[in-house]
Amino acid sequence: MLEGKTVNLRVMEREDVDFLAEHLNNINCMGEYWSNIEQVSKSELMKGYDNPSNLVILLEAKKFIIQKKDGTRIGEIRHFLDLPHQLMELACWLVPSERKKGYATEATQLMVDYLFLSKEVARIQAIVEVRNMASQRVLEKAGFQREGTMRDESFERGEWRDYYLYSILRREWKEPKILTRTEKE
Repeated sequence: MLEGKTVNLRVMEREDVDFLAEHLNNINCMGEYWSNIEQVSKSELMKGYDNPSNLVILLEAKKFIIQKKDGTRIGEIRHFLDLPHQLMELACWLVPSERKKGYATEATQLMVDYLFLSKEVARIQAIVEVRNMASQRVLEKAGFQREGTMRDESFERGEWRDYYLYSILRREWKEPKILTRTEKE
């Protein structure tokens, strides 16, 4: 478990599949800028949990549950390593009632600390829809810099959407900012 000041991150477990299915399939929960509105059944999520190679090719991915100190699950953060290119990418979401409280920023900072301490990568990147100001603020507070615009990056909800590419480099990070402790369960 990765421990922060107000949230912890723990590797997703089988018992988290119901939580993910409930929230990932709720378009209102994920917000207007969440790109993937395709519905996924619990059994499909379980297959992905039991055999990650069913979902990912040439990509190392790991999902973490974001939970408050009392153990309440409030979201997910994941990292992806594109193996051929050694590109590390992050994605994060929170349930609506827990947004605007600093949890996403802390979870992002925890993940950045963890990845730079445990993986041999020079950069971590994230993409965010250009209208998603909240996610842009999270990344900027966590030390990411906007690199540019990815025009017509994806077709979502009936329209082509532009995305910003953000990154943080190892040399900019230097040392852990928030990770207080790692604990094996």
